[in-house]
Amino acid sequence: MQKTDTTLRLEADLVKNNWEFTEVWIDPNLSPPYLLLLLSDAEGNCRIYNPAEGYKVVFSSKSYDEAQYWLLEDEYEPVEGRLSVSELA
Repeated sequence: MQKTDTTLRLEADLVKNNWEFTEVWIDPNLSPPYLLLLLSDAEGNCRIYNPAEGYKVVFSSKSYDEAQYWLLEDEYEPVEGRLSVSELA
């Protein structure tokens, strides 16, 4: 059985420890579903990371709406729930 490293290895200069929340989005048309991670910072900037490609940034935007539109356009669906930095404090 192949093990998958699930450790989030984001470069410090991309996130700068000011992230606000993260969401998981899936493409349910694939089996198994394909995952992307959306990370939003305190200024509202969003980055979408691909865990299958070493958490490479696949899309960046200046707003959540723009990032959400990009994901929905590619038929991704959000997994219910959002992890906020305030929940971890």
